[in-house]
Amino acid sequence: MNLFEESKKYIPGGVNSPVRAFGSVGGEPVFISKAKGSKITDVSGKEYVDYVCSWGPMILGHSDDDVVKSICEQAKYGCSFGAPTELELKLAKMVVELFPSIELVRMVSSGTEAVMSAIRLARGYTKKDKIIKFEGCYHGHSDSLLVKAGSGALTFNQPSSPGVPTDFAKYTLIAQYNDLESVKKLFVENKNEIACVIVEPVAGNMGLVLPEDGFLAGLRKICDENEALLIFDEVITGFRLSEGGAQKYFDIMPDLTTLGKILGGGLPVGAYGGKKEIMEHISPVGPVYQAGTLSGNPLAMAAGIKTIEKLKEKGFYDNLREKSEYLWEGFADNLKKLGLKFCFNKIESLGCLFFVEENVNSFSVAVKSDTKLYAKFFHEMLKKGVNLAPSQFEAMFVSASHSYNDLDFTIKAHYESLKAIL
Repeated sequence: MNLFEESKKYIPGGVNSPVRAFGSVGGEPVFISKAKGSKITDVSGKEYVDYVCSWGPMILGHSDDDVVKSICEQAKYGCSFGAPTELELKLAKMVVELFPSIELVRMVSSGTEAVMSAIRLARGYTKKDKIIKFEGCYHGHSDSLLVKAGSGALTFNQPSSPGVPTDFAKYTLIAQYNDLESVKKLFVENKNEIACVIVEPVAGNMGLVLPEDGFLAGLRKICDENEALLIFDEVITGFRLSEGGAQKYFDIMPDLTTLGKILGGGLPVGAYGGKKEIMEHISPVGPVYQAGTLSGNPLAMAAGIKTIEKLKEKGFYDNLREKSEYLWEGFADNLKKLGLKFCFNKIESLGCLFFVEENVNSFSVAVKSDTKLYAKFFHEMLKKGVNLAPSQFEAMFVSASHSYNDLDFTIKAHYESLKAIL
């Protein structure tokens, strides 16, 4: 049976999230049957060294024994209660302890839900309607954030998906990542109307794009000057760059933070948190409404608690950094040996090879990357047993379970794949 063709009879496009359909790289998606540690195995039994890591959450590796045990133990007592539990209190305490800007936190069920709720809170708290996001930064599929810049003008926006009313989309303004002047311009043109600026402190959805020196600090200053909130979307960077996320890594404090992925140890989860004064505008203590039947789900809380306990162990991030640098240096050596000047962006355990010979510091440069060449590279790596994201515009994730044998295997496959396609 062709599982993809069969799936398309029952699921739109055969997948439950668009990138999984391999639309940007061609071919048919690989169906996975199991995963353990650094490896995933497809339904035919072929094994791959995995650098997708479920799009980031599996920082410990797949099916970590301790995390699985905690989930199974909790499942014996119940999978969902729709009522408060001690587990959600314990995880909330961990988040507040680790993230410098968070004084109160609310658990939800996904990153999209966390961002949607944080935006609503920012609007309710400031009593302003407009928001600023950055072209190329993805914050989930809620209506406010499925907007891109219109041709030739930053402030004339069109929805980037049918189903999002144009009238609604006009409240989302688009700036350019790493360009503070584009942000200042929007504040001047929309004086006293902007509730917040939301940003991925390290952009992970146009490939991997790092903030230039002064960019995040500049956003903090602009927001303060205009009485707007600064929201860090740390769904990817939270617990990935450090135990306290990008805000601790760069020492820049946002007003609100959104979290997900690693926070649930592989189970569906999200959270948003920030200053007590702001968070107390959320129901039931404040007027801004947000609710969720599965918020604080006990299985997700148990998985998240165990994951974060392991992240806090001495030397965890040092070991992860050493492995990541070993891999990134191997990739750099390969590019040098082959005489290639493609851009490779990296930070801690996140990396991305762009098939363009420019410094990729914004969406406008990222989209110059040769996506057809990336597709060839992706399939060569897949044939050799290395699983990368089926899109040029996603990051690689290294996990604690990747061994140096895995890394050497990947470096060799990387060299051979580049040589084959060029």
